[in-house]
Amino acid sequence: MKKADTKERLFDASLKLISEKGYLGATTREIAQEADVTELTLFRHFGSKERLFMEVLSKYTFLPKLKELLPELERLSYDDALRLVANKFLLTLKQRKPMIKIMYSEVNLYPEKIRQIYNKFITEIRMTLASYFASQQKKGVLRKVSPEVAARMFLGMLFSYFRTEEIMKGAGIPRQKMEKDIRELVDIFIHGTANPEQ
Repeated sequence: MKKADTKERLFDASLKLISEKGYLGATTREIAQEADVTELTLFRHFGSKERLFMEVLSKYTFLPKLKELLPELERLSYDDALRLVANKFLLTLKQRKPMIKIMYSEVNLYPEKIRQIYNKFITEIRMTLASYFASQQKKGVLRKVSPEVAARMFLGMLFSYFRTEEIMKGAGIPRQKMEKDIRELVDIFIHGTANPEQ
């Protein structure tokens, strides 16, 4: 069996079990069994459960998709770019909904090292988006605001929308409604809520 195949199976098994049981509930023994390898093989590939978790996050969070989008964003208008980011971000959250639900509920119980890993990914997503906002500022598209704060506000608004519509209501956001809501959210983010005529 190829090393890459083994790693992929361990990633898939980790994602499945973390989505069902959370990071705290999914044991390395169960992950190895799910991947049809020995626990020793898991440790040979990753060294620790923490390292495996870090690699699962780097593979399955929004970060790889956002990095892939950056060149395309530069070619789009500001509102089209933000709609694209919003759409891809919400679709990623919907795709990972079970994992997000359980991680969101248990994050305060994580050991410090795991919270640091989790926070590192959140920060990296935010800073990657902030780099886009900074590039728009240099072009004169975005007024003088902190790119980091803009990224935090934009992602926070979208996550809050996802949490309300997908997790709290539980029914799932129909595609058409999500696209309509994204247009509205991006418009509010770009133009605010005040009537410019007042």
